[in-house]
Amino acid sequence: MPEKTHPNIEKVAAILSEHGVSGEIVVFSEATPTAATAAAQLGCEVGAIANSLVFDADGEPLLVLTSGAHRVDTGLVAGKIGAARVRRAAPEFVRAATGQPIGGVAPVGHPAPIRTLVDTWLARHEVVWAAAGHPHSVFPTSFGELVRITGGVPAEVE
Repeated sequence: MPEKTHPNIEKVAAILSEHGVSGEIVVFSEATPTAATAAAQLGCEVGAIANSLVFDADGEPLLVLTSGAHRVDTGLVAGKIGAARVRRAAPEFVRAATGQPIGGVAPVGHPAPIRTLVDTWLARHEVVWAAAGHPHSVFPTSFGELVRITGGVPAEVE
């Protein structure tokens, strides 16, 4: 289990604070690398988990914050962003783009801004939970707040 002082968690916490996000980061004793495991730990619906999925969109990173209840339709997403091809990114691509490991990718805290889509389905939940830079950490937020802090575009992704 990481301590709350893990560098990725610290970086995400600082950015959340800068953006006026009041939700506290929660650190679990066990990893929560999937929406199902995170929902089980939090006692919430899997749809209230904001999965941070990184895709390779014509060689550029694309972050899709999607409801844990959804599968991203890469063809639909490619059409929305004008890409010839969108595919799931390899772990090395994810780490290079975000500085964070798969299973713990936060919506913020990346080395450079990443084009972001935010699944409109998340708006159905008053509170959604997103990873905080490490597979053992999450924070509570909302659809509107995710759009605001990421500069993301609301979109249907399924």
